[in-house]
Amino acid sequence: MSDQPSAPPPANERCVCREVADHLRDLLQPRSEAAREHFRNSRLEFLKAVRTLIDERIEHLSATGPSPGAKVPVE
Repeated sequence: MSDQPSAPPPANERCVCREVADHLRDLLQPRSEAAREHFRNSRLEFLKAVRTLIDERIEHLSATGPSPGAKVPVE
């Protein structure tokens, strides 16, 4: 065994996955202003949908009604 720690890989060495990801990003980059606006709007709509799901879940969990184990008056 060697007492010296192993050297990290060179910083300029790139893996195949990174190369593919770079090419896909370049391929899918919107070229026109209309495409950029469409992607921006779709991101906003996605976030609004997530917000709606969260709001619905909060409302469901906060629903008023007797909780399990709550005392209920009996006549």
